[in-house]
Amino acid sequence: MKYKSNKGIKGFLWSFVNAANGLSVMMKSQRNFYVHLLAMLVTLSAAYYYPLSNIERAIIVIMIALVISAEIFNSSIEKLCNLIDENYNTEIGRIKDMSAAAVLVLAIASVVVAAYVFIPYF
Repeated sequence: MKYKSNKGIKGFLWSFVNAANGLSVMMKSQRNFYVHLLAMLVTLSAAYYYPLSNIERAIIVIMIALVISAEIFNSSIEKLCNLIDENYNTEIGRIKDMSAAAVLVLAIASVVVAAYVFIPYF
């Protein structure tokens, strides 16, 4: 099957529409995404409230982006695995577990970073 090339400004703009569709799918189908969004709102509110430096704020934003991106990648990998084999498959289960572990590692790291940034203000 040959795909139509969307070069130029039209293709560039469509890439944003497609990305927004991906976020919409995440919000409609992934409950963990809401947990990350809630954590993001709480953290950004705290970053606004406390007199953080610009570097501290930037680090907070980067960590949030990493965790949310990891959750999107994890969900994508899980959906792809489900397309490959709908039945229980031990190897696919391990792949899903490893993908989820990547999100967990980043989430823990983000909590540690947030502690380093916010604890001095308490």
